[in-house]
Amino acid sequence: MITLDAKAVSAVDISGQVDDILDLPNHLRDALWRVETAGLEAFDARDGMILAGMGGSAIGGALAKAALSDRASRPIGIARGYELPAWATPETLILCASYSGNTEEALACYDAAGFLGAPRIAVTSGGRLAELAHQDGVPVIPVPGGFQPRGVVGYMTVAALEVAALSGAGPRVHSEIDVASAHLEDLCAEWGPGSPEDSLAKTIARQLHGAIPLVIGAGATAAVAVRWRCELNENAKVPASAHELPEADHNDIVGWTGAAGEFGRFAAVFLDDSDLHPRVRERIALTEALIAPHIAETVIVASRGESCTERVMSLVLLGDLVSLYLAVLRGVDPTPIAVIEAFKQELGRN
Repeated sequence: MITLDAKAVSAVDISGQVDDILDLPNHLRDALWRVETAGLEAFDARDGMILAGMGGSAIGGALAKAALSDRASRPIGIARGYELPAWATPETLILCASYSGNTEEALACYDAAGFLGAPRIAVTSGGRLAELAHQDGVPVIPVPGGFQPRGVVGYMTVAALEVAALSGAGPRVHSEIDVASAHLEDLCAEWGPGSPEDSLAKTIARQLHGAIPLVIGAGATAAVAVRWRCELNENAKVPASAHELPEADHNDIVGWTGAAGEFGRFAAVFLDDSDLHPRVRERIALTEALIAPHIAETVIVASRGESCTERVMSLVLLGDLVSLYLAVLRGVDPTPIAVIEAFKQELGRN
Protein backbone atom coordinates (compact mmCIF):
# COMPACT_ATOMS: atom_id res chain seq x y z
CA MET A 1 0.00 0.00 0.00
CA ILE A 2 1.27 3.46 -0.94
CA THR A 3 1.64 5.55 2.20
CA LEU A 4 0.23 9.05 2.34
CA ASP A 5 2.39 10.51 5.08
CA ALA A 6 4.17 13.85 4.90
CA LYS A 7 7.25 12.34 3.23
CA ALA A 8 5.20 10.66 0.49
CA VAL A 9 3.19 13.81 -0.11
CA SER A 10 6.23 16.08 -0.37
CA ALA A 11 7.88 13.71 -2.86
CA VAL A 12 5.03 14.28 -5.32
CA ASP A 13 3.68 17.68 -4.27
CA ILE A 14 6.70 19.59 -5.55
CA SER A 15 5.19 23.05 -5.10
CA GLY A 16 3.86 22.33 -1.62
CA GLN A 17 0.19 22.75 -2.38
CA VAL A 18 -0.60 20.76 0.74
CA ASP A 19 0.59 23.74 2.79
CA ASP A 20 -1.97 26.02 1.12
CA ILE A 21 -4.73 23.49 1.80
CA LEU A 22 -3.78 23.11 5.45
CA ASP A 23 -3.58 26.89 5.82
CA LEU A 24 -7.30 27.27 5.11
CA PRO A 25 -8.07 28.22 8.75
CA ASN A 26 -5.63 31.13 8.55
CA HIS A 27 -6.97 32.14 5.13
CA LEU A 28 -10.42 32.58 6.63
CA ARG A 29 -9.08 34.78 9.43
CA ASP A 30 -6.86 36.81 7.12
CA ALA A 31 -9.75 37.30 4.72
CA LEU A 32 -11.85 38.92 7.45
CA TRP A 33 -9.03 41.37 8.13
CA ARG A 34 -8.59 42.13 4.43
CA VAL A 35 -12.29 42.89 4.00
CA GLU A 36 -12.12 45.25 6.96
CA THR A 37 -9.08 47.08 5.51
CA ALA A 38 -10.89 47.58 2.18
CA GLY A 39 -13.00 50.31 3.79
CA LEU A 40 -16.27 49.06 2.33
CA GLU A 41 -19.45 50.95 3.07
CA ALA A 42 -22.82 49.29 3.52
CA PHE A 43 -25.08 49.55 0.50
CA ASP A 44 -28.77 48.70 0.47
CA ALA A 45 -28.81 46.48 -2.63
CA ARG A 46 -32.56 45.98 -2.86
CA ASP A 47 -32.21 43.55 -5.79
CA GLY A 48 -29.53 41.41 -4.17
CA MET A 49 -25.97 40.69 -5.25
CA ILE A 50 -24.18 38.83 -8.00
CA LEU A 51 -20.66 37.42 -7.86
CA ALA A 52 -19.11 37.50 -11.32
CA GLY A 53 -16.16 35.19 -11.77
CA MET A 54 -14.85 31.92 -13.10
CA GLY A 55 -13.31 28.75 -11.71
CA GLY A 56 -11.58 29.09 -8.37
CA SER A 57 -12.65 32.74 -8.13
CA ALA A 58 -16.34 31.91 -8.59
CA ILE A 59 -16.62 28.94 -6.25
CA GLY A 60 -16.34 31.22 -3.20
CA GLY A 61 -19.61 32.88 -4.15
CA ALA A 62 -21.33 29.52 -4.54
CA LEU A 63 -20.01 28.34 -1.18
CA ALA A 64 -21.04 31.59 0.51
CA LYS A 65 -24.54 31.18 -0.90
CA ALA A 66 -24.59 27.61 0.41
CA ALA A 67 -23.38 28.71 3.85
CA LEU A 68 -26.10 31.35 4.09
CA SER A 69 -28.71 28.91 2.79
CA ASP A 70 -32.22 30.02 3.75
CA ARG A 71 -30.81 32.92 5.77
CA ALA A 72 -30.23 34.87 2.55
CA SER A 73 -32.82 37.64 2.50
CA ARG A 74 -32.25 38.72 -1.13
CA PRO A 75 -31.20 36.99 -4.35
CA ILE A 76 -27.56 35.91 -4.56
CA GLY A 77 -26.46 34.97 -8.06
CA ILE A 78 -23.28 33.64 -9.64
CA ALA A 79 -22.36 34.89 -13.12
CA ARG A 80 -19.98 32.44 -14.78
CA GLY A 81 -19.52 34.00 -18.19
CA TYR A 82 -19.25 37.25 -20.10
CA GLU A 83 -22.68 38.63 -19.18
CA LEU A 84 -24.64 39.48 -16.09
CA PRO A 85 -27.99 37.75 -15.52
CA ALA A 86 -30.99 39.47 -17.07
CA TRP A 87 -32.39 40.21 -13.62
CA ALA A 88 -29.45 42.48 -12.67
CA THR A 89 -30.49 46.10 -12.07
CA PRO A 90 -28.84 49.31 -10.81
CA GLU A 91 -29.99 48.13 -7.37
CA THR A 92 -27.92 44.91 -7.61
CA LEU A 93 -24.44 44.87 -6.08
CA ILE A 94 -21.89 43.22 -8.39
CA LEU A 95 -18.90 41.55 -6.73
CA CYS A 96 -16.30 41.04 -9.49
CA ALA A 97 -13.98 38.21 -8.51
CA SER A 98 -10.79 37.40 -10.39
CA TYR A 99 -7.77 36.13 -8.54
CA SER A 100 -5.33 37.15 -11.26
CA GLY A 101 -7.32 40.24 -12.12
CA ASN A 102 -7.09 39.34 -15.80
CA THR A 103 -9.95 36.88 -16.26
CA GLU A 104 -11.66 38.15 -19.38
CA GLU A 105 -15.15 36.99 -18.39
CA ALA A 106 -14.95 38.80 -15.04
CA LEU A 107 -13.64 41.92 -16.74
CA ALA A 108 -16.55 41.83 -19.19
CA CYS A 109 -19.00 41.63 -16.27
CA TYR A 110 -17.18 44.51 -14.56
CA ASP A 111 -17.76 46.64 -17.65
CA ALA A 112 -21.37 45.46 -17.95
CA ALA A 113 -22.05 46.45 -14.35
CA GLY A 114 -20.59 49.88 -15.07
CA PHE A 115 -22.85 50.38 -18.08
CA LEU A 116 -25.79 49.24 -15.98
CA GLY A 117 -24.96 51.72 -13.24
CA ALA A 118 -24.81 49.01 -10.59
CA PRO A 119 -22.52 49.36 -7.56
CA ARG A 120 -19.34 47.30 -7.88
CA ILE A 121 -16.75 45.77 -5.59
CA ALA A 122 -13.65 43.92 -6.82
CA VAL A 123 -11.86 41.07 -5.09
CA THR A 124 -8.50 40.31 -6.67
CA SER A 125 -4.73 40.08 -6.20
CA GLY A 126 -4.10 42.73 -8.86
CA GLY A 127 -4.04 42.73 -12.66
CA ARG A 128 -6.34 44.66 -14.96
CA LEU A 129 -9.31 44.39 -12.61
CA ALA A 130 -7.44 46.18 -9.82
CA GLU A 131 -6.27 48.86 -12.28
CA LEU A 132 -9.78 49.53 -13.55
CA ALA A 133 -11.26 49.52 -10.07
CA HIS A 134 -8.74 52.07 -8.81
CA GLN A 135 -9.36 54.26 -11.85
CA ASP A 136 -13.12 54.10 -11.34
CA GLY A 137 -13.06 54.54 -7.57
CA VAL A 138 -14.42 51.03 -7.06
CA PRO A 139 -13.49 49.41 -3.72
CA VAL A 140 -11.01 46.52 -3.90
CA ILE A 141 -10.75 43.64 -1.46
CA PRO A 142 -7.07 42.64 -1.76
CA VAL A 143 -6.18 38.96 -1.95
CA PRO A 144 -2.55 37.85 -1.46
CA GLY A 145 -0.63 36.73 -4.54
CA GLY A 146 1.40 33.59 -5.07
CA PHE A 147 -1.41 31.03 -5.01
CA GLN A 148 -3.17 28.95 -7.59
CA PRO A 149 -6.69 30.43 -7.99
CA ARG A 150 -8.18 27.30 -6.44
CA GLY A 151 -5.99 27.86 -3.40
CA VAL A 152 -7.76 31.07 -2.34
CA VAL A 153 -11.18 29.49 -1.78
CA GLY A 154 -11.21 30.72 1.83
CA TYR A 155 -10.52 34.31 0.79
CA MET A 156 -13.18 34.29 -1.92
CA THR A 157 -15.79 32.68 0.31
CA VAL A 158 -15.28 35.15 3.15
CA ALA A 159 -15.28 38.10 0.73
CA ALA A 160 -18.63 36.95 -0.68
CA LEU A 161 -20.10 36.39 2.80
CA GLU A 162 -19.02 39.81 4.04
CA VAL A 163 -20.23 41.61 0.91
CA ALA A 164 -23.56 39.80 1.18
CA ALA A 165 -23.93 41.21 4.69
CA LEU A 166 -22.89 44.73 3.62
CA SER A 167 -25.40 44.70 0.76
CA GLY A 168 -28.30 43.44 2.87
CA ALA A 169 -28.42 40.09 1.07
CA GLY A 170 -27.75 38.11 4.23
CA PRO A 171 -26.75 38.30 7.89
CA ARG A 172 -23.17 38.88 8.98
CA VAL A 173 -21.59 35.56 9.96
CA HIS A 174 -18.29 36.88 11.29
CA SER A 175 -18.49 34.72 14.44
CA GLU A 176 -19.29 31.62 12.38
CA ILE A 177 -16.17 32.19 10.30
CA ASP A 178 -14.05 32.50 13.46
CA VAL A 179 -15.47 29.27 14.87
CA ALA A 180 -15.05 27.52 11.53
CA SER A 181 -11.38 28.52 11.48
CA ALA A 182 -10.75 26.92 14.85
CA HIS A 183 -12.69 23.80 13.88
CA LEU A 184 -10.76 23.45 10.62
CA GLU A 185 -7.50 23.45 12.54
CA ASP A 186 -8.67 20.33 14.37
CA LEU A 187 -9.75 18.72 11.10
CA CYS A 188 -6.38 19.51 9.51
CA ALA A 189 -4.76 17.46 12.26
CA GLU A 190 -7.34 14.70 11.90
CA TRP A 191 -7.10 14.43 8.09
CA GLY A 192 -3.70 15.91 7.22
CA PRO A 193 -0.53 14.05 6.15
CA GLY A 194 0.36 13.37 9.79
CA SER A 195 -2.92 11.52 10.36
CA PRO A 196 -3.19 7.70 10.43
CA GLU A 197 -3.28 5.91 7.09
CA ASP A 198 -6.92 4.98 7.70
CA SER A 199 -8.04 8.58 8.31
CA LEU A 200 -11.11 9.66 6.40
CA ALA A 201 -9.41 11.75 3.70
CA LYS A 202 -6.80 9.09 2.95
CA THR A 203 -9.40 6.31 2.92
CA ILE A 204 -11.64 8.14 0.45
CA ALA A 205 -8.66 8.89 -1.81
CA ARG A 206 -7.86 5.19 -1.95
CA GLN A 207 -11.49 4.38 -2.71
CA LEU A 208 -11.43 6.81 -5.64
CA HIS A 209 -8.06 5.66 -6.96
CA GLY A 210 -8.44 4.10 -10.40
CA ALA A 211 -12.06 5.20 -10.75
CA ILE A 212 -13.98 8.11 -12.23
CA PRO A 213 -15.50 9.96 -9.25
CA LEU A 214 -19.16 10.94 -9.12
CA VAL A 215 -19.71 13.53 -6.39
CA ILE A 216 -23.33 13.98 -5.30
CA GLY A 217 -24.48 16.84 -3.11
CA ALA A 218 -27.79 18.35 -2.04
CA GLY A 219 -28.85 21.66 -0.54
CA ALA A 220 -25.82 23.30 1.02
CA THR A 221 -23.53 20.49 -0.16
CA ALA A 222 -24.40 20.86 -3.86
CA ALA A 223 -21.89 23.71 -4.23
CA VAL A 224 -19.33 21.66 -2.31
CA ALA A 225 -19.81 18.80 -4.78
CA VAL A 226 -18.78 21.22 -7.55
CA ARG A 227 -15.71 22.20 -5.53
CA TRP A 228 -14.79 18.51 -5.12
CA ARG A 229 -15.19 17.94 -8.85
CA CYS A 230 -12.96 20.91 -9.72
CA GLU A 231 -10.25 19.87 -7.24
CA LEU A 232 -10.29 16.29 -8.52
CA ASN A 233 -9.94 17.67 -12.07
CA GLU A 234 -7.10 20.08 -11.31
CA ASN A 235 -5.19 18.42 -8.48
CA ALA A 236 -5.56 14.72 -9.24
CA LYS A 237 -5.87 15.23 -13.03
CA VAL A 238 -8.84 12.87 -13.32
CA PRO A 239 -12.26 13.28 -14.94
CA ALA A 240 -15.00 13.74 -12.37
CA SER A 241 -18.61 14.90 -12.30
CA ALA A 242 -20.83 16.70 -9.79
CA HIS A 243 -24.52 15.96 -9.33
CA GLU A 244 -27.34 17.23 -7.14
CA LEU A 245 -30.16 15.47 -5.31
CA PRO A 246 -33.10 15.20 -5.61
CA GLU A 247 -32.71 16.00 -9.34
CA ALA A 248 -30.22 13.16 -9.88
CA ASP A 249 -32.88 10.64 -8.86
CA HIS A 250 -35.00 11.77 -11.80
CA ASN A 251 -32.36 11.08 -14.47
CA ASP A 252 -28.72 10.39 -13.51
CA ILE A 253 -29.58 7.33 -11.46
CA VAL A 254 -30.62 5.45 -14.60
CA GLY A 255 -27.27 6.04 -16.26
CA TRP A 256 -25.33 4.92 -13.22
CA THR A 257 -27.00 1.51 -13.31
CA GLY A 258 -25.30 0.95 -16.66
CA ALA A 259 -21.86 2.00 -15.49
CA ALA A 260 -20.47 -1.44 -14.70
CA GLY A 261 -17.79 -2.67 -17.04
CA GLU A 262 -18.66 -1.11 -20.38
CA PHE A 263 -17.89 2.51 -19.51
CA GLY A 264 -15.07 2.07 -17.02
CA ARG A 265 -14.71 2.07 -13.25
CA PHE A 266 -16.77 4.58 -11.26
CA ALA A 267 -16.93 5.58 -7.59
CA ALA A 268 -19.60 7.71 -5.91
CA VAL A 269 -19.22 10.11 -2.98
CA PHE A 270 -22.41 11.43 -1.36
CA LEU A 271 -22.02 14.65 0.66
CA ASP A 272 -24.48 14.57 3.55
CA ASP A 273 -25.42 17.38 5.94
CA SER A 274 -27.50 17.35 9.11
CA ASP A 275 -29.63 20.25 7.89
CA LEU A 276 -30.79 18.61 4.67
CA HIS A 277 -34.50 17.98 4.17
CA PRO A 278 -35.33 14.61 5.77
CA ARG A 279 -36.58 13.22 2.46
CA VAL A 280 -33.31 14.21 0.77
CA ARG A 281 -31.35 12.36 3.42
CA GLU A 282 -33.52 9.33 2.77
CA ARG A 283 -32.74 9.72 -0.91
CA ILE A 284 -29.00 9.66 -0.21
CA ALA A 285 -29.24 6.32 1.56
CA LEU A 286 -31.58 4.81 -1.03
CA THR A 287 -29.63 6.11 -4.03
CA GLU A 288 -26.38 4.78 -2.60
CA ALA A 289 -27.94 1.36 -2.05
CA LEU A 290 -29.38 1.22 -5.58
CA ILE A 291 -26.22 2.17 -7.46
CA ALA A 292 -23.69 0.33 -5.25
CA PRO A 293 -24.00 -2.96 -7.20
CA HIS A 294 -23.13 -1.17 -10.44
CA ILE A 295 -20.03 0.84 -9.49
CA ALA A 296 -16.73 0.10 -7.80
CA GLU A 297 -17.09 2.13 -4.59
CA THR A 298 -19.67 4.23 -2.77
CA VAL A 299 -19.19 6.36 0.32
CA ILE A 300 -21.43 8.71 2.27
CA VAL A 301 -19.59 11.58 3.96
CA ALA A 302 -21.22 13.77 6.59
CA SER A 303 -20.28 17.39 7.13
CA ARG A 304 -18.80 18.33 10.51
CA GLY A 305 -19.65 21.30 12.71
CA GLU A 306 -22.49 23.30 14.22
CA SER A 307 -23.18 26.27 11.91
CA CYS A 308 -23.80 25.91 8.20
CA THR A 309 -20.62 27.88 7.48
CA GLU A 310 -18.60 25.50 9.62
CA ARG A 311 -20.12 22.41 8.00
CA VAL A 312 -19.69 23.64 4.44
CA MET A 313 -16.03 24.50 5.00
CA SER A 314 -15.38 21.12 6.66
CA LEU A 315 -16.39 19.38 3.45
CA VAL A 316 -14.34 21.82 1.37
CA LEU A 317 -11.23 20.95 3.38
CA LEU A 318 -11.96 17.23 3.12
CA GLY A 319 -12.39 17.37 -0.65
CA ASP A 320 -9.20 19.39 -1.12
CA LEU A 321 -7.20 16.83 0.87
CA VAL A 322 -8.82 13.88 -0.90
CA SER A 323 -7.85 15.36 -4.28
CA LEU A 324 -4.29 15.96 -3.07
CA TYR A 325 -3.92 12.40 -1.76
CA LEU A 326 -5.34 11.01 -4.99
CA ALA A 327 -2.70 12.99 -6.87
CA VAL A 328 -0.03 11.38 -4.68
CA LEU A 329 -1.47 7.91 -5.30
CA ARG A 330 -1.34 8.62 -9.03
CA GLY A 331 2.17 10.06 -8.81
CA VAL A 332 1.22 13.42 -10.35
CA ASP A 333 2.20 16.85 -9.07
CA PRO A 334 -1.10 18.50 -8.06
CA THR A 335 -0.10 22.08 -8.83
CA PRO A 336 0.55 22.34 -12.61
CA ILE A 337 -2.47 22.92 -14.86
CA ALA A 338 -0.68 22.88 -18.20
CA VAL A 339 -3.80 22.30 -20.30
CA ILE A 340 -5.57 25.36 -18.88
CA GLU A 341 -2.50 27.55 -19.33
CA ALA A 342 -2.04 26.36 -22.93
CA PHE A 343 -5.70 27.01 -23.64
CA LYS A 344 -5.49 30.56 -22.29
CA GLN A 345 -2.41 31.28 -24.40
CA GLU A 346 -4.14 30.01 -27.53
CA LEU A 347 -7.29 31.98 -26.72
CA GLY A 348 -5.20 35.10 -26.22
CA ARG A 349 -3.91 34.85 -29.79
CA ASN A 350 -7.45 35.19 -31.17
